[in-house]
Amino acid sequence: MKAIFLDKDGTLVDDFPFNVEPRRIRLVSGAGPALRLLAGLDYRLFVVSNQSGIAHGCFGEDAMGPVADRLTDLMFREQLSLDGFYYCPHHPLGTVSDYAFACACRKPSPGMLLRAAHEHGIDLRASWMIGDILHDVEAGNRAGCRTLLIDNGNETEWRLGPRRLPTRIAPDLYSAAMLIARHAEDQ
Repeated sequence: MKAIFLDKDGTLVDDFPFNVEPRRIRLVSGAGPALRLLAGLDYRLFVVSNQSGIAHGCFGEDAMGPVADRLTDLMFREQLSLDGFYYCPHHPLGTVSDYAFACACRKPSPGMLLRAAHEHGIDLRASWMIGDILHDVEAGNRAGCRTLLIDNGNETEWRLGPRRLPTRIAPDLYSAAMLIARHAEDQ
């Protein structure tokens, strides 16, 4: 099985910091057609998201269930299915002691992708990680995926390095899907 790993905020849904209010979660423009194109190429769809708001005490981990339900509903409305929702509640500078540590799941570490691959039998070399910052790219590269950076202005540091170079760059999710489709045709 091959997968598309999607960062949540700024990639799949509009970016509102620490938003866990389901009614405020909206797919980015063009997400439905983009994801239908990818699903038509037999990619399974997974969300992998850092949720440091949990470690910082902005909201509890119990908020993630309704967020996952909302994403599942939004995908269903687009005739799509969400095959998995993975999040990291940790941050080394967090204020909630149970979550205030460095971990293997927080991007740029590849832990969420590796866990999804293990649990779902995903071929990481045939998969893509799509995100709007270089931490997403690094996580995908470290997991062995191809990577695509959505250059929508959310990356502010631009600390490049060998693991932080994306396979492709696109201005939005629909353009990203088109690049992945073209890449598949070239194979």
